Amino acid sequence: MKFVADFHLHSKYSRATSPQMDLEILSKFAKVKGIKVLGTGDFTHPQWFLNLKKKLILKEPGLYSLKENDTRFILTTELSCIYTKKNKVRKTHIIVFAPSFEVVEKINTELGWSYNLKSDGRPILGIDVKELVKLILNISSDTFFVPAHIWTPWFSVFGSKSGFDSIEECFDDYAKYIYAVETGLSSDPPMNWRLSKLDNIALLSNSDSHSPQKIGREANVFNTDLSYKGIIEAIKSRDKSKFLYTIEFFPEEGRYHYDGHRLCNVVLSPKESKELKNICPKCGKPLTIGVLNRVEELADREEGFVPPNAIPYKSLVPLDEIISDAMNTESMSKKGEVDYNNLISKFGNELNVLIDAKEEDLERITLPQIAQGIVKVREGKVEKTPGYDGEYGKIRIVKNGASEESLLQQKLF
Repeated sequence: MKFVADFHLHSKYSRATSPQMDLEILSKFAKVKGIKVLGTGDFTHPQWFLNLKKKLILKEPGLYSLKENDTRFILTTELSCIYTKKNKVRKTHIIVFAPSFEVVEKINTELGWSYNLKSDGRPILGIDVKELVKLILNISSDTFFVPAHIWTPWFSVFGSKSGFDSIEECFDDYAKYIYAVETGLSSDPPMNWRLSKLDNIALLSNSDSHSPQKIGREANVFNTDLSYKGIIEAIKSRDKSKFLYTIEFFPEEGRYHYDGHRLCNVVLSPKESKELKNICPKCGKPLTIGVLNRVEELADREEGFVPPNAIPYKSLVPLDEIISDAMNTESMSKKGEVDYNNLISKFGNELNVLIDAKEEDLERITLPQIAQGIVKVREGKVEKTPGYDGEYGKIRIVKNGASEESLLQQKLF
């Protein structure tokens, strides 16, 4: 069965998340977006876990749903490990997958002895991430681990502020249990393909969403059994007939693609940072070194290398952003919402619009500049302003010469 999965998101019990991040609203948005399988997120939080147990019913092995609902949920959480290793403070986020409520209960009980799981949906644990993997594997060998957004500066395996230079350095003898990593919004597969040490690791993409509108902005497309085991085996095997492709941000749109200082309004490429010895030219303090710079530092291959068994990918821009760009507005207007809902009603869901809808059908159903925008994103005809130091980048669609004039006329009338 072909389906889309987004494994990494948060509940309303995590800091800085929308109060709409509950099961019913997530299921509704998953249908609109075209996502079949969603991670539950936050299964260590006591209230969220009770909510999951109360409302979800088992549909397929390891997959759950609300009553009479097509969206499936897989039990996941993100944990934040902050600890000292080799005389350096490490801050690593890791996504944990569990096959059943019974296993989650045992994980929560074990962690609850030593850590405060009530404080946040993504709790902070003062434990070496290697020891965390060991502890959870002792509870169930069917659990699965994915280091989260592996390149972001502050909380990741390869982060410039607290990370390591390899999976092995981070996980030691437990590195053999790391079959996949999450590339994060600020990197894409070609950037990760430059590291030969990741050749045997699956590259996953997830939204890390804090609001229902953002689910599916990055995701994974499978053609395998709709079950926990089917999904995990497809990831582990990296079989291109089962793991079809990932859905990606243009990495420049991510918040940490370039180096810089947000408060100083300084944004720099890796080359420019190197010339400045990684020091901010305005305040004289060290720059926040971004993802591209860190990839350049660790890469052992030239840009453009493609491993023989690489899983394909598609770079997309969310439909609401395409519509806003086409209408020359910063956020989607009421007119844009009508256009959005019209496209969803005609093509079934957002990913169908962005990936599968034929150009002639788009032109027949929506405004020409929106249809052109969707097609141009597919072709990669976009202008990119890189994000840096927590500031999202901007992706603009390359306009045709006549489109600005026709849009102005449309606004006038």
